[in-house]
Amino acid sequence: MKKSTIAVEKFLSFNCSQSVFSSFAEDLKIDEKVALKIASGFGGGMACAETCGAVTGAYMVIGMKHGHVVNEPDAKVATKARIKRFNELFIQKHGSLTCKELMGVDISTEEGMEKARYEELFAKFCPAFVGSACDILEEEF
Repeated sequence: MKKSTIAVEKFLSFNCSQSVFSSFAEDLKIDEKVALKIASGFGGGMACAETCGAVTGAYMVIGMKHGHVVNEPDAKVATKARIKRFNELFIQKHGSLTCKELMGVDISTEEGMEKARYEELFAKFCPAFVGSACDILEEEF
């Protein structure tokens, strides 16, 4: 099954970042519950409607697959290049990396969250962000 399908299904129970990152847990050789905990604070644009949680979840996947653990300048440059490539592809598809812009409302405010819930914006927009983040990861990385 495609990671995007798994992640969109997970989005029914978890936040956007958790849905993306935990969908790759087995491939990354980490426990799914650990992945869910690691990504838990990144949903909703890190709880302040900034960088989309699907994007930060993807960054974690890229870091786990390609990141460096010692002072390796070439590996550091290569990881940053992968992140930039992900950003380019996500922006091409959705127009932004920022939750506020993607959702059209600032969910970090009470009013914005109320509007998002009333208009069912999470169901309307977020599955596409989660799915395409996974598709980009599977196709490019």
